[in-house]
Amino acid sequence: MYINFLMERFEQQRTKKFMVWHEKFFDYQWLFQRVNYWKQMIANEEIELSSVVAVYGDFSPNSVALFLALIDHQCIVVPLTESVLHKKDEFLETAQVECLISLNESDEAKIARLENQASHPMLQELKIKKCPGLILFSSGSTGKSKAAVHNITGMLEKYQTPRPSLKTITFLLYDHIGGVNTMLHTLSNTGCIYTLKDRNPGTVLAEIEKHKIELLPTSPTFINMILLSEAYKRYDLSSLKIISYGTEPMPESTLRRLHELFPSIKLLQTYGLSEVGILRSKSKSSDSLWVKVGGEGFETRIVNDMLEIKSRSAMMGYLNAPSPFTEDGWFKTGDVVEQDGEYIKILGRISEIINVGGQKVYPAEVESVIQMIDNIAEVTVYGERNPITGNFVCAKVRLAKEEDKKQVIYRIKNVCKDKLESFKVPVRIKVVQELQHSARFKKTRCGGV
Repeated sequence: MYINFLMERFEQQRTKKFMVWHEKFFDYQWLFQRVNYWKQMIANEEIELSSVVAVYGDFSPNSVALFLALIDHQCIVVPLTESVLHKKDEFLETAQVECLISLNESDEAKIARLENQASHPMLQELKIKKCPGLILFSSGSTGKSKAAVHNITGMLEKYQTPRPSLKTITFLLYDHIGGVNTMLHTLSNTGCIYTLKDRNPGTVLAEIEKHKIELLPTSPTFINMILLSEAYKRYDLSSLKIISYGTEPMPESTLRRLHELFPSIKLLQTYGLSEVGILRSKSKSSDSLWVKVGGEGFETRIVNDMLEIKSRSAMMGYLNAPSPFTEDGWFKTGDVVEQDGEYIKILGRISEIINVGGQKVYPAEVESVIQMIDNIAEVTVYGERNPITGNFVCAKVRLAKEEDKKQVIYRIKNVCKDKLESFKVPVRIKVVQELQHSARFKKTRCGGV
């Protein structure tokens, strides 16, 4: 019932490829039949309506078919990937998962019953309303991962409007709001999903060349890795029509360089959150950080320089945290923005702002300057307490190749003094070896998934 519009499109385009996985091709007729297979299997296994079911795997033919079959069975789906293996048991308990379906590397399923009871009021509400649900965990990049509960019927609405059919890489993960959006957007327009064996720059770009990929949804962190590796010089990327980026602020220096290298590719800033879904967006230009966000089913407003969103596809709430909604139903994103007419520029999270003697420092601005410096692989800017100024600016950098630390710090400070106001210049700079991003290719500021 809930996926009828998708099944109709699959049947109409049954000879089109829907996925390339492990170099094997699967068409929409296979997907149509496989969804029906899983619907029958769910019934045979006596998985009750409104059960909370976790699917542990990554993008694969069965993970997609199973996701759709569970939605059609009114289940509450909890997608999980290997990237959260260290938190898997915690997530299963928090989401009150009653059934776990694990997919191995051969895409074979193993079904296990768990002892949890889906007793949370929001899960019970979905059961009473006879609506399928979706539980997504936040990245936890600045704290504990929160479990956002969705009535997925509101999220599915926007995919009923036809959009261009594109060959798309599944860079964003199966358990991420961006990955779910990539999957449903591609399927609803009968495009083709191309999966990855790993997410190294060379592997991703090789797949783009080999399969003539048209859309790469990714993150600013990964784009910087592509530029740093210079892997783009070894591959033909002429098929790419769009690179969409989101999940974190884009350094202006990175965007500028990407546009200079690929002027014919549309660079599209996206904006979405686990709590409200993915908004439609329109960048002012490919080399601009100004973006218009909204679209059907979304409203936006700015209160005290912070973006707030009202959405038909907004979550019901968190399973393990207080409600972040205002009394009149607006979600407080925590993102500080500038406004220019219909366009906004995202400056960063309010929790990350560094207050230096009453002056605000946005880490992304300082990181953008340092990222331009030769031999800088990654940089994270943060604040430390100071008894006089309140805070002072610090930076930790990872180098692309070995270099004398004193020379690196000297170069960074000189460039920052030239490009930034004095209170924004890092007082303390550390050269570190550890990666500064998570498995989701999002900058890790205080731990996280």
